[in-house]
Amino acid sequence: MTSTRPLASAPLGLLIFLVGALGAGTVFAQASRVTTEVVARGLQNPWALAFIGEGRMLVTERPGRMRLVGADGRLGPPLAGVPEVDAVGQGGLLDLITDRDFARNRTVHFCYSEAGTLGIGNSTAMASARLSADASALEDVKVVFSQKPKVGSRLHFGCRIVQAGDGSLFLALGDRYTRMADAQTLDTHHGKVVRVRADGSAHPDNPFVGRSGALPEIWSLGHRNPQAATLGPDGRLWVIEHGPQGGDEINRPEAGKNYGWPVITYGENYGGGTIGEGLTSKAGLEQPLHYWKPSIAPSGMAFVKSDRYGKDWQGSLLVGSLKFRYLARLVLDGGRVLREDKLLPDLGQRVRDVREGPDGLIYLLTDERDGQLLRLKPGG
Repeated sequence: MTSTRPLASAPLGLLIFLVGALGAGTVFAQASRVTTEVVARGLQNPWALAFIGEGRMLVTERPGRMRLVGADGRLGPPLAGVPEVDAVGQGGLLDLITDRDFARNRTVHFCYSEAGTLGIGNSTAMASARLSADASALEDVKVVFSQKPKVGSRLHFGCRIVQAGDGSLFLALGDRYTRMADAQTLDTHHGKVVRVRADGSAHPDNPFVGRSGALPEIWSLGHRNPQAATLGPDGRLWVIEHGPQGGDEINRPEAGKNYGWPVITYGENYGGGTIGEGLTSKAGLEQPLHYWKPSIAPSGMAFVKSDRYGKDWQGSLLVGSLKFRYLARLVLDGGRVLREDKLLPDLGQRVRDVREGPDGLIYLLTDERDGQLLRLKPGG
């Protein structure tokens, strides 16, 4: 991928760079004008957002709290019933979604870092619960999945959830950093996307069900540290994962396929130097749909379905940047990224989550000690 070059004569904040299919050149264009308004503030490292109706939202805070945000933006007290989390390093209370049948069953699904027995090691776990009628507590909490094995690490929990059309749950899991080689094995959940039914049992259509030595929950392998996941307009799973120093990737994981980490990568070791043999491709390993070099530390993504931002935005993929503190709008043509618009260049906050609300507007969470819930305003 070619690098971008500054265009000195263009107005600051209105430039975007065009990133085509891998290997394509770079072009500049003018970004759409959008602004933000603060819906709520005073959130401590918020991580995920879910809409529960009547203009209300649930937000997770990484230290281990889940809060109700009222339609007026007021923060409620922490919900009761949230399991204890191992809030170390990148761990804590992480992703959250409402069940596709939430209006009837009031079920939420969330994932978090779970300590091992006697506090030895940790891993990512996923639980389901019922939100109480007054939205003050989680009831009937059930842990439906725990990543195996638990290891002593503060890093790479992954932890993004997507619900498929049949009600089953995809969970994108990190390689735990010190165990990156495990991403290529089938006897651990490290560096995998798993798929389970609502009760936590392996989906019967998973590709490795019945294979000796393989964990039946595995859907795809060769992932590093997924930080965003959603269903695309095509109904397929889309996942974004962090590379090391360069090589953040967008993938569309398919059953049984291997996405290469750490055998192939467009990144390099922190501080420089190749990873493994320094390969970017190898037979039998999948290429990313798109990659960033240098890394932007992407987190959270949402497809724009509504027309609130104009017809040109419909079908775009919005992605947050933790490292450079902006919002990216990727213009797509099927499975190709045609260009990237850098939005909100003066935001100055780490964008952790991106969601489209029932009102058709885009909402962002900023991962700060005094984090904010923001709404993206059209026009500007």
